[in-house]
Amino acid sequence: MATDVQVAIRKITSANPATGEVLREFDPATEAEVSAAVDRAHGAQLAWHGLGVRQRIAILDKFRQVLHQNKSDIARLITTEAGKPKVEALLTEVMVVLDAARFYSQNSYDFLRDRKVPHANLAMKTKSGRLLREPHGVVGIISPWNYPFSIPATETLAALVAGNAVVLKPSEFTSLIALELAALLRRAGVPKDVMQVVVGDGSTGSALVNASIDKLVFTGSVATGKRIAQVAAARLLPVVLELGGKDPMLVLNDADVDVASSGAVWGAFMNAGQACLSVERCYVHRSLYQPFLEACACKVARLRVGDGMDPQTDVGPLINQRQVCDVEAHVEDAQLHGARVLAGGTRRPDLGPHFYAPTVIADVTHEMRIMREETFGPVLPVMPFETDDEAVRLANDSDYGLAASVWTRDRARGEALARHIHSGTVMVNDAVSCFGVSEAPHGGVKASGIGRTHGLFGLEEMVRIKYVNADRLPGMKKVWWYGYSEDFSRQMEGFVDMMFARSWGKRFQGALRSTGILTRKGKI
Repeated sequence: MATDVQVAIRKITSANPATGEVLREFDPATEAEVSAAVDRAHGAQLAWHGLGVRQRIAILDKFRQVLHQNKSDIARLITTEAGKPKVEALLTEVMVVLDAARFYSQNSYDFLRDRKVPHANLAMKTKSGRLLREPHGVVGIISPWNYPFSIPATETLAALVAGNAVVLKPSEFTSLIALELAALLRRAGVPKDVMQVVVGDGSTGSALVNASIDKLVFTGSVATGKRIAQVAAARLLPVVLELGGKDPMLVLNDADVDVASSGAVWGAFMNAGQACLSVERCYVHRSLYQPFLEACACKVARLRVGDGMDPQTDVGPLINQRQVCDVEAHVEDAQLHGARVLAGGTRRPDLGPHFYAPTVIADVTHEMRIMREETFGPVLPVMPFETDDEAVRLANDSDYGLAASVWTRDRARGEALARHIHSGTVMVNDAVSCFGVSEAPHGGVKASGIGRTHGLFGLEEMVRIKYVNADRLPGMKKVWWYGYSEDFSRQMEGFVDMMFARSWGKRFQGALRSTGILTRKGKI
């Protein structure tokens, strides 16, 4: 007798990290479903591009209106699914996307329009050149859970306004937010096949990378980014990779301790330290080391840890148990090697399984994991230095290079030091906030990735450059075509001298030698 065999399919679960409440379960998109989504995107992209940039900008403006009208609901959903305090959801997610939509609405038309290319070479003066920026086609986006709205939304807006279609694969921990982004865009007028979301885990992301997309934008771990780069290289798929950071904070000897310590506490603990731009290494001039540590410990003691839906909460939960274990392992390793915990350093089981106390650690060294590996949690490790040169050396002693900050009362000094730090962004007297500057590019060097998002550089990533060259004299054979001869060789030598000789005398002689080049005989 035959029996039915059922294959269990692992569900993708969206849950509240503060309470553990299951919000929704999904079946992960299969390879066939991902491929079909990309095919539909290809089918819809041509018409989307055909709308023209002005009409696409009008749809972005409508999206901005819809998002603003629903800002509180979106912030609440972000807090529910990602855990961060609602005020952070509003400021670092919703407001960032509103401003990105404003930026692309104001700047995309001028950026994307055709441009004339002047020709300085005299031999090319009969040519008319134009530079075209054309969409890639279908852009695949794989986004993380730590900024589940602002990261995919800003990348999606840039892709869409440039005329691309988008297939977004969000983190399996924050699928609801990505689906809400797609719903908002549809309400604004983006056709459903032009922007699609495929929910799933790593296998779904792998399917998207291997599908017939024309470009990929990935934000995530270095290990996954390297694997994606290897797969992409096999078919020369262009990619943008934002792979995290281990951002240093340099507190110089003339810094305001009160201001710098407040910046360090916020920069290290906002979003529970789960930001690629978090302050993950703090270097303080030895003359300020003790007062800085005392100020940080005092301020951390006043932070309120809890559910992000509580308006009094400063620091919410980590996203899951894996992140808690990673943070715990880094702190334990630092203590084992002689570091001192001045605040925190423990889980908060009284609040729930995903809470970890904001932690300040002193006397760390670069031999400790906490100063080498991305912690991605609410930990502030602090280390002293003696000179500016030593501070820069320590800041650059990392595989990462996403962002950094310099703290000083002398802005010119800070800007000068910034030039020596190996990083995609350096902030003077602030941290993390560069992500909120829509005009500024976001991305790093070294293991922090390749390419840029945000600003005009981010928009440039969403287009292919095409140069169109048209001859103004189509009925004339060109002088450099076949029919070579000794006379022609001498004429061309004279022409080159006329164009590039350093003395005017030699240029004049070259002009004489090139006489007759336009009417030369024997052209084929």
